[in-house]
Amino acid sequence: MTWHITEDADAFRVEAADYFAADPARATMLLTISEGARRRPHTSTRYGWWTEPDGGRVTGAFLLTLRDEPALGPMPDVAARALAHVLPEVAEVRTVRGEEETAEAFAGELCRGSGRSWTTTRRMRLHRLGDLTPPDPAPPGRARRAGVADIPLAVEWMRHYARDIGEDDDVDFTPNIEPRVAEGRLHLWETDDAGPVSMAGVTPVVAGQARISPVFTPAGRRGRGYAAAVTTAVSRTVLDEGAEQVLLFTDVANPTSNALYRRLGYRPVIDHVGLTIS
Repeated sequence: MTWHITEDADAFRVEAADYFAADPARATMLLTISEGARRRPHTSTRYGWWTEPDGGRVTGAFLLTLRDEPALGPMPDVAARALAHVLPEVAEVRTVRGEEETAEAFAGELCRGSGRSWTTTRRMRLHRLGDLTPPDPAPPGRARRAGVADIPLAVEWMRHYARDIGEDDDVDFTPNIEPRVAEGRLHLWETDDAGPVSMAGVTPVVAGQARISPVFTPAGRRGRGYAAAVTTAVSRTVLDEGAEQVLLFTDVANPTSNALYRRLGYRPVIDHVGLTIS
């Protein structure tokens, strides 16, 4: 049993192909982030897969896009603990994301005997779309794909979205928004009197799955059904374009968003956590 680590996204996806195919929903973070890195090869990312002694079967994987924030896929606890000893720059790790049991196994081993400690700072719930149920009645307006002229507004909204979910908003989100717009993966809901009032993005379809993110409505426009409408539009579009599974994450602590997506037909799959290590 051992970890294999590379900076080659294509090699990672080939070596872990059966692992991803077995449950692409639970591997959504690794699939979508690695796909983004493949499309932007200048991105510095490390990838790893865990092999069992029974012929090298892959039962775990991770990736590291920033030096201190590993994202963990499903894996045995023994793999999570072993990763704490082989992860590059492990002493610099400050946060970790993944399924709760896996993330805690990694963090516990990382902190054991080091004087460091970890706390749970975020709880997320992965949902999968069942039968899409549009809001009834639908709010006024219509969905459309964002265009080049919408990029400045979407960048500003992305900054507010990052702030809302507790992430760093003091960055330029243009490189995040531009490829979404170019590939038709960012939709807006707009009304006749106010123009764009909500947005929803979606990742590329990889291994049959795509994930809705972000979904954002400015504070002054909330509570009017715009987020439900634009999420419905994006969900329907990505299904029409061939996705077998449409996924999204919600904040467990936000009952409003959890209830919203449940009404649209999204059902819980598994919980994830974000851990901060100090």
